Amino acid sequence: MGDVDVAEPAGLTTGAVARRLGVSPTTLRSWDRRYGLGPASRSQGRHRRWSPRDVAMVEEMCRLAAAGVAPAEAARVARSTHGEGAPSAATPAGPAGDLPVVQPPGTAIRRGGAGGGLPLGDVRQECRGLARAAVRLDAPELESRLLDTVRQHGLTTAWEEVMVPTLRAVGRKWESSGDRYVEVEHLLSWQISTALRRAPLVLPHPADALGTEPVVLACAPGEQHSLPLEALEAALAERGVPTRMLGAAVPVEALLACVRRTGPVAVVLWAQTRSTASGPLARHVAGLQWGSAGARRRALVLPVGPGWDRRAAGDFPRCGGLRDAVRTLSGLYGAEVAARSPGRGST
Repeated sequence: MGDVDVAEPAGLTTGAVARRLGVSPTTLRSWDRRYGLGPASRSQGRHRRWSPRDVAMVEEMCRLAAAGVAPAEAARVARSTHGEGAPSAATPAGPAGDLPVVQPPGTAIRRGGAGGGLPLGDVRQECRGLARAAVRLDAPELESRLLDTVRQHGLTTAWEEVMVPTLRAVGRKWESSGDRYVEVEHLLSWQISTALRRAPLVLPHPADALGTEPVVLACAPGEQHSLPLEALEAALAERGVPTRMLGAAVPVEALLACVRRTGPVAVVLWAQTRSTASGPLARHVAGLQWGSAGARRRALVLPVGPGWDRRAAGDFPRCGGLRDAVRTLSGLYGAEVAARSPGRGST
């Protein structure tokens, strides 16, 4: 985010600042209430108006928060750097100085620090900020952090290196704490699902998909865990691959009807557990044909998820993770789509 030019002497409204920074107005109001990162002036109608200095201060807050700095510390640095009385050009001080040296996000994987009491282990620093917000049940903060991570690192890196490790840490805490932390897991899962659906709004992606034949994504009948499948859909959309998402626990007849009506390039069947993975269903879908006589076509069936062991998957292709699945499915559209790498984040 660069400098913000304000043409109006009265400054910007909270909504305008939120749109520029890619955060919600609720998040800005929360930062003002908790940390004093709000506009210093109001209009005659008592509406909040943000000056260029005010905007620069919350820009710094966004940058530090996305790097995983604790919110209170990020706010202190933002106020010291851009608040009233701050020097015009702040220089990070040494060990005895007031300002910490903060590494810009995206230059390296930053590790260490607290994670709200969750057993995170050796993870990216962004996971710790996400974990603290989850434990506090701070939905606006979760929304802001998740979208910032997707924007800066791309969908695949955000999913594999930030979202999944944090979800697993919450799951471990849940298992070791009886019935506690269930609400944390549910809120975090919902916010991640929301961020995955909103990813196209914050990421540049091809305006026009190449071809009209989609990839159908469906959970196996009885399978309720759809979040990894949502991540795959978002990652495919990032490359311009057309999809049809059917979601959790898709009945057999509904899946077959969708395949016949859409004529997909591929059908992805997600199974979290062995009890929901069905080899006979995969083979039945693979045997479906459509098109005119003499030009019959079939879809590639791709079983994905830990429920598909070698026996259930049979001779179908298997993928080792999100990147592998995206690569396999993108390749079905030829070199042009396969080469549409988002070009951000680590691999």
